[in-house]
Amino acid sequence: MALLNQTQQDYYDGNDFGGYQFTSLDDIINNFIIAYVGENKIIPKVKRTDVAFHAQRAIQELSFDTFKSIKSQEITLPPSNTMVLPQDYVNYTKVCWVDGNGIERPLYPTKHTSNPTPILQNSDGDYSLIVIGILNSVFNVVILDEQYLNIRKGMLITGPYIPDNTFVEQVNNTTAGGATSITMVDDAGASVTPVFPTGITSISNISLNIINEDKMLIIENETNVVVENLYWISGTNKINTDTPSEISAVEVGMTISNTLFPANTKVLDVNETIGFIIVSEDATTTVTSTSTDDVTFHSPVTNSSTWDNYSSDTSNSTGDANGYNHDTDIYDLNIGQRYGVDPTMAQGNGTYYIDNLKGLIHFSSNISGKTVILKYISDGLGTDGEMVVHKFAEEAMYKSIAYAVLSTSISGQQLIPRFKKEKFAAIRQAKLRLSNLKIEELTQIMRGKSKWIKS
Repeated sequence: MALLNQTQQDYYDGNDFGGYQFTSLDDIINNFIIAYVGENKIIPKVKRTDVAFHAQRAIQELSFDTFKSIKSQEITLPPSNTMVLPQDYVNYTKVCWVDGNGIERPLYPTKHTSNPTPILQNSDGDYSLIVIGILNSVFNVVILDEQYLNIRKGMLITGPYIPDNTFVEQVNNTTAGGATSITMVDDAGASVTPVFPTGITSISNISLNIINEDKMLIIENETNVVVENLYWISGTNKINTDTPSEISAVEVGMTISNTLFPANTKVLDVNETIGFIIVSEDATTTVTSTSTDDVTFHSPVTNSSTWDNYSSDTSNSTGDANGYNHDTDIYDLNIGQRYGVDPTMAQGNGTYYIDNLKGLIHFSSNISGKTVILKYISDGLGTDGEMVVHKFAEEAMYKSIAYAVLSTSISGQQLIPRFKKEKFAAIRQAKLRLSNLKIEELTQIMRGKSKWIKS
């Protein structure tokens, strides 16, 4: 039975060009069950789900070093000098930027900087957030001595006269840079007031320790934005303002610190033209336009000062004759300074650093605004359309599945050595076929061997 199920005219009128060189994963599974599974065959009995699992694992393993599975993305680098890793990213093969002639300028990973997690420290260098406030036995509100933008709803409060299991319910900051005030509640949400000795109603300059509820260290926020005179309607996720310019610093992805919104409410959209913000959760109480309630927005992205200093480096912003030099003054083209240079640093295209924890690629400042290309490897399982096998590697898939099925079956242990050899032989053969070596191209390259180099 022929494999082509469409006419030549249908093929050229469509858009699935070159698809004949691939076989779908479903066909691989069906063909394997027909050829290998059944009475008097290598595998007497196996579930289709088991075959499907081992087939997907085989695609993953072959995608890493056998298949031509390199994918690419092109973006214009934004002012943040960062690029988000693709959804199906596993590893990279090449990072570069493109000049005005369309030539790829390779970038190299930097080994001399990184983006560590910045831990919040107090003035003594301790890993804690110590605040100074005024306690009153009548009120559950603590007025602090200055603005503390790292305090969030749900944090634990400890200190003199503060009952156990006291939490931050409300955080009020002002845009004028005044003092922060916090509202205290217990784990049930009931109001908490300080417990003073008899005869005392108020104490000033009390040191309180603010810590995360899970007792993890507090991470410094990259950006904190305080906006006043916002208003909204209960049961909706739209925050309004009569002055759109006031929300210009609010960004998508920020979290909200306000008691009238659930914890971990995030910004989904910001409209600076009309003046509204769309968030992920509905407000629990209506706030009118005459209210002075403030909302503090916290950025979820935290860059260390180490990377901020590197990515904003402008020591060679003018560049060399081609306009893309990014060497530091240690390697400038002055007399004698190139002697003993580290070859890995002797290039002017720029550098990058991949932060796998945050899923970002950080680029050096001289690449800002340029067209950046990321070529990367996926595992071949990202979408249904990707789960295909080149026909040069079809036999390697069958042998890999057979070896995996037999390795997990008690009755097939005696066949494991045989199929282990056949698996690796088939993979080697697939690599040779997919290497796509052509004798004419090799001949052209070898012609350079006889070229004389003038010394």
